[in-house]
Amino acid sequence: MADRAHSSADFSLTQARHIVKDLFTPNPAIYWADFLLSTIVAMVCFCLVRRVLTPNSPQQALAFIVSGICFYRSVLFTHELVHLRDKTFRVFAVVWNLLVGIPLLMPSFMYYTHVDHHMRKHFATEQDGEYLPLGTTAPWHILVYLCQPFVIPILAVLRFMVFAPLSWISPSFRELIRRRASSMVMDPMYIRPLPTRKVMLIFRLQEVLCFLWTVGVAVAMISGKVPIGFLPTAYLLSVLVLFLNALRTLGAHRYTNAGGDVTFLDQLLDSVNYPNHPFLSALWAPVGLRFHALHHLFPSMPYHNLAKAHKRLMAQLPADSPYRLTESPSLTAALRQLWRTSRAAAAAKTVTSATLPPHHGGVSHSLTQVQ
Repeated sequence: MADRAHSSADFSLTQARHIVKDLFTPNPAIYWADFLLSTIVAMVCFCLVRRVLTPNSPQQALAFIVSGICFYRSVLFTHELVHLRDKTFRVFAVVWNLLVGIPLLMPSFMYYTHVDHHMRKHFATEQDGEYLPLGTTAPWHILVYLCQPFVIPILAVLRFMVFAPLSWISPSFRELIRRRASSMVMDPMYIRPLPTRKVMLIFRLQEVLCFLWTVGVAVAMISGKVPIGFLPTAYLLSVLVLFLNALRTLGAHRYTNAGGDVTFLDQLLDSVNYPNHPFLSALWAPVGLRFHALHHLFPSMPYHNLAKAHKRLMAQLPADSPYRLTESPSLTAALRQLWRTSRAAAAAKTVTSATLPPHHGGVSHSLTQVQ
């Protein structure tokens, strides 16, 4: 990590912005075509899995995987919705929620907290629910994180079908749900700030729609209109989508900041770009998220221009620019590095704990050195 010791003076944000200044305008046609095509293919393949293809056949397995990948791509448009300028793409946001957000119990209000992840004063702190210092803790924390996708679908159904109506009755329970169970984040201990009045209107509307959806599906299954087999298929599909996102998230950062104040350059260098293998990378990090470091540099840049912007920056920035340190050859390489960093941190903590007196506060210092 010695290469990351650059000062913020080594990187000119003004120079970088000038290089890509013409790439900040989103193209609505690309957004609509990409989202609708992904969603339609996902739905068609899901129907093929449920009603047409032979159970347990290779064709059914392929259709299931394609459906999961396409739903995953559709879901991640919520990331773009957070960063699009207010009042732009309003119809797109409504359609996204109706086709994907509500049916998959991932309404857009649950991702509004993502903006805190981009604030320097919040990044990698307890106010940032999308960051865990996995590179400074034992490797088992990574494995625990990868187990979350198996329980989140169940919790999502409980949250909207059971907890939501209870929260409408009990003010104290309502605050608990809003703060502890209303965010799509990495950190299960994250406490969400209470929504503003404007956000609360959206919050309530989407919550009611999710409740009605879950109740409608339950009634349809009880009445026999929807076969009981729908439930395990929907669960497994949700697990696939969430697991892909968990792997992507592990590769999005290096996770070596354990809290405290960080500079803009620290945030940039903790993020990762994957310019190689564009087709494969776009499967596990769709909608431009394979350029996560570039996204942290310019959060408002539309996803369809990120590849072009990265190519320009690599060609025109100085040879010693810190931006060049953001690249990783592949997701597997990044995951191996995260695992090695985590093991080193755990080993350093063990050694320090064994050599220092019990009252000595040196464990946190050893972790800082590993970073």
